[in-house]
Amino acid sequence: MAGAVRGLFWISALLLAWTQALYAPALALLRRALGSPPTAPSGPLGAPLPRVSLIVAAYREEAVIAAKVANALALDWPRERLQLIVAVDGDGDATAALAREAGADLVLELPRGGKIRAQDAAVRAASGELLAFGDANALWQPGALRALLAPFADARVGYVCGRVEFTNEAGTNQEGVYWRYELWLRAQESALASVTGGNGAIYAVRREAYVEVDPIMGHDLSFPFRMVKNGWRAVYAADARASEKMVPSIEGEWARKRRMMSHGWPIVVKGGLLDPRGYPPLYALMIASHRLLRYGTPLLHLLLAGATLALLGRGRVYRAAAAAQLALAGAALAGGRVRARPLLVARYYALTTAALAAGLYDWLRHGTPAGWEAPEGTR
Repeated sequence: MAGAVRGLFWISALLLAWTQALYAPALALLRRALGSPPTAPSGPLGAPLPRVSLIVAAYREEAVIAAKVANALALDWPRERLQLIVAVDGDGDATAALAREAGADLVLELPRGGKIRAQDAAVRAASGELLAFGDANALWQPGALRALLAPFADARVGYVCGRVEFTNEAGTNQEGVYWRYELWLRAQESALASVTGGNGAIYAVRREAYVEVDPIMGHDLSFPFRMVKNGWRAVYAADARASEKMVPSIEGEWARKRRMMSHGWPIVVKGGLLDPRGYPPLYALMIASHRLLRYGTPLLHLLLAGATLALLGRGRVYRAAAAAQLALAGAALAGGRVRARPLLVARYYALTTAALAAGLYDWLRHGTPAGWEAPEGTR
């Protein structure tokens, strides 16, 4: 029995260490061993440039939609080759009228069905060869669209996500620390194989690669691995930049992550992410390391804590492990009262890890609605 508990301790500890700390240097070593691949072309995709449909799904976005339309129309792309579509997911405010006044080419007023179904309707109405997507509150840099579409010069590329930078001038949220690490991982994965996740603020898809997914399954997580299974590459374009406000507080980030994972777990369990069929070996390792083990972190922490408690009297290594876990928990609690960066980072880690489990509970207990509400403080 003691041997089994020791095994559980070491397996849990090693899996946690791998997904949270060791996966990154392993990617760096692999990238160094294989060399840097050719960079995506940065010049024009061809003459004439392809027609692009830029799609913005919007639900009660009257506070930001005019600025979003103006931002999109100012992008460095020939106006006659750009179709701007605003897909309004249900009425309730002046979003549609303000989008038309601001100059959107097509405004769809749709019954409430959620972001994914609004995007699907916009794709069916789109005339572009390439489909770009952005959030209503995400402002793109002038060259972002050109940088986002440049990788499509490679006929193997079906999906490209850009770089979103979160701004938070006064709050406690530490998402920016995590996000910089996440983007570094994304760049390595993109260079070696394909990305394992994207973001909703700035991404694009070939029209023939677009797939309609269950309305509770967001594109951020479901598109990259589906592209790979369908024979495409899913890549990251670091020069395609957008910015948006993050949730100000760590507690707000906990709520956002909880909602996100209530949409994410159906993709893992029912949407095909967990099914290794169709994954090249290296990409399968990336999915397991970056996604499946990361989402399993709450369970790994519980297993590690239980094994540590059972082994406390069996050696200094277990007592040290207990002290480390208690220190993390104490720092997370203290981070609720003291605005010191190490304590805030510990609190961010603890709450966002707990949000993974809470999102699973929400999905299993209540199901996941297709609709969404803007997180507090992001508009």
